[in-house]
Amino acid sequence: MSDHFQVGDIVEGVVSGVQPYGAFVSIDENTQGLVHISEVTNGFVKNISDHIKEGDKVKVKIIDVDEQDNKFALSIRALESKEKMERQQSTISDKEGEHGFNTLKDKLKEWIKQSE
Repeated sequence: MSDHFQVGDIVEGVVSGVQPYGAFVSIDENTQGLVHISEVTNGFVKNISDHIKEGDKVKVKIIDVDEQDNKFALSIRALESKEKMERQQSTISDKEGEHGFNTLKDKLKEWIKQSE
């Protein structure tokens, strides 16, 4: 039993096998988990081999642990969403002073004065 892994942990592993329904990922020498085909990426995956291959190093999030059988459900998709949101937040922050919220905030003060 691997007591040092918990639901929510983000770990790196190596794809040890690919099946039509998902990919097996070794996250340490004693622990392996499954990335179900629905957890590989956002959107529909027709052929998992188009997205992931045996030997690939992948970052995964542990989404479920069956402690009785020491089985781990893993997700790559969960991390894609997080990284995408972080990139979007970064882009918004970069543009705020350029054409975004700060400009609107300044204009709002001006418009309020004009309406009075």
